Amino acid sequence: MNAFSRRGACPALSAPMQTGDGLLVRLNPVAGGLSPKLLIGLAESALRHGNGIMEVTARGSLQIRGLTAESAALLAAEVDALAIAVHTDVPVETGPLAGIDPQEIADPRPLAERIRAAVEDAGLTQRLGPKVSVVVDGGGQLTMDAVTADVRLAATRTDAGVRWRVSVAGDGWNARRLVTADEGSACDITVAALRMVAEKGREAHARDLSERQLASLAGWHSMAPPSVLPDISPSRGEIALSPMVSPVSDVVKEKPASKLPISPLEGEMSGRAEGGASRKPIGLFPLAGNTFALGVALPYGSMPADKLIALAQAAHTLGTTEIRLAPGRALLLLGQPPAANQPLQHTAATLGFVISPTDPRTRIAACPGTPACASGRIATRDIAETIAAENADILEFTLHISGCAKGCAHPGPATLTIVGGENGAGLVVNAMAKALPAGYRPGYDAARGIGRVAAMIRSTRYQGETAAACLTRLGPVAIAEAYRQAQTEKRK
Repeated sequence: MNAFSRRGACPALSAPMQTGDGLLVRLNPVAGGLSPKLLIGLAESALRHGNGIMEVTARGSLQIRGLTAESAALLAAEVDALAIAVHTDVPVETGPLAGIDPQEIADPRPLAERIRAAVEDAGLTQRLGPKVSVVVDGGGQLTMDAVTADVRLAATRTDAGVRWRVSVAGDGWNARRLVTADEGSACDITVAALRMVAEKGREAHARDLSERQLASLAGWHSMAPPSVLPDISPSRGEIALSPMVSPVSDVVKEKPASKLPISPLEGEMSGRAEGGASRKPIGLFPLAGNTFALGVALPYGSMPADKLIALAQAAHTLGTTEIRLAPGRALLLLGQPPAANQPLQHTAATLGFVISPTDPRTRIAACPGTPACASGRIATRDIAETIAAENADILEFTLHISGCAKGCAHPGPATLTIVGGENGAGLVVNAMAKALPAGYRPGYDAARGIGRVAAMIRSTRYQGETAAACLTRLGPVAIAEAYRQAQTEKRK
């Protein structure tokens, strides 16, 4: 490649990533949010030095696109001038309402800070790969269930008080549960797990840990001093399990653990869209003192910088004091009086933001596509807008629209994927964007093809059957035929 970070790495300010529309940088403010004035300053900088496209990712990071080597350096200097501190350490992520949600089980921030300090003290920051992450979820109105992590800690109430459920390699539904422990032990187990990952190399993740290692982590709180255990680990990071230790029942020692449910392809713009359910960060969320957080989402995670500026200006005028980035490609506006929320929602809707969790655009993952991205073969956002407007009733599943086979917007499998290629807009069924399409049609007419698939769903699904279940029953051949048929009918 070049001096810039390879695809799959984390494009921090100091290491921008080459994409089809120039360099991309990602920022995670240490404070968790920005004042409206700071967001305006950052967006103005994006307009000066990039292509004016800003994104909030599925994990709640802020991205600026279309930079050059020279302009990326200028952007970094302006971020410093704005005194916006950004994380450069191992990501230890908390929910967007952490510490201010009256419904959360526990404030996750003290434990998150404790883990960050322990990881740094253990010298792991440079030894772990850029995609390794930790989630500390205090519960409440906006959980972190949809965010994948190598280690996740979730607050839970027990007879002994608040404890932390420690899991590895997955999201809130499929992560491998290890043990429930107090705060100190949970921190020790997290650092021990990350040390084991580091010892396997910078490409490793928690999914690569062996059953023996998982069993030792599960029995960690029963063992002698946690701070000693990593030092007696052999080169592969495995720790022999004492006969006196009784690991949790879901750790089965005889099977290999090389395929734990976390994908190395889970990128920042991806997110769990299938299975499980967690509340979207869109709408009003009650806080203490009769105040509310107002959540609005960026359609497909992307918005022109000038529209972000307009929203931030309105928010500042109406009394908003902080704008937090939220997993799920959203922003949370905080501090404004309750009477300001309705006019803020109106302004956001006028600017094109998503203000309702039922908006069909929340079910579509779409990359910038052409003309924004040089790698794109189809106008993804135009296709997405047409499909969302015409087929909202059947969008109960994730539709992925990818400008090329790289699948940046949703690296995992989706129920249906439209992918741009040399032969036009291919349709991939229940797979990733790089899979072989089941059928093709011209890129400009892809929305019509999905419309025909939607018509088939409406006419053939049983009473009470979901759209996704109907597609599964019909199968890829019938779906591809319906997708292609629209073009056939057009030629008649």
